Amino acid sequence: MKEIKIGNQVWMSENLNVETFRNGDPIPHANTIEEWEKAGKNKQPAWCYYDGRAVQNDPVNGENYGKLYNWYAVADIRGLAPKGWHIPTDDEWTVLTNFLGGDPRAGAELKSKTGWVEGGNGTNSSGFNGLPAGYRFYDGSFGYFGEYGYWWSSTEYDSNHAWFRFLYYLYDNASRDSFMKEFGYSVRCLRD
Repeated sequence: MKEIKIGNQVWMSENLNVETFRNGDPIPHANTIEEWEKAGKNKQPAWCYYDGRAVQNDPVNGENYGKLYNWYAVADIRGLAPKGWHIPTDDEWTVLTNFLGGDPRAGAELKSKTGWVEGGNGTNSSGFNGLPAGYRFYDGSFGYFGEYGYWWSSTEYDSNHAWFRFLYYLYDNASRDSFMKEFGYSVRCLRD
């Protein structure tokens, strides 16, 4: 597991790519559109690889970009993060972006130096190496690979939504928003 110290925090410098919870139970792999939709409707954990064809998940993307997880995997009591790590809260993400100069400029320091479309790469001066892994929509479709990177927090907004952070190829912002827990986003872990 690659890691980087940023301020007083120690972050993974790569997206999470695990198939089992901390206790060893398998995390369900939602390989098809139907499996992904069903997991979301039933509020059950699921992971997938990004695949723009939305036919079958492509494990090649997992090698570089990790897996996409719905928020039910993030919140599962069996623990998505490996031992010694946890999924960062919304407040812990804020500590990170504040240390890097605040939301309007932290994105450039978080984005990787390569992989973003139309020259939208960052400086990666933080070492975070944020990759544009896109997302999986609640209906099983995929979008924005190369344009956006999305990372869950462990903090709920309400019963149907949770907070996340995202980076965009056109801007140097590190933006904050909340959205449906059925979406598939990347996950970064923070050292306990």
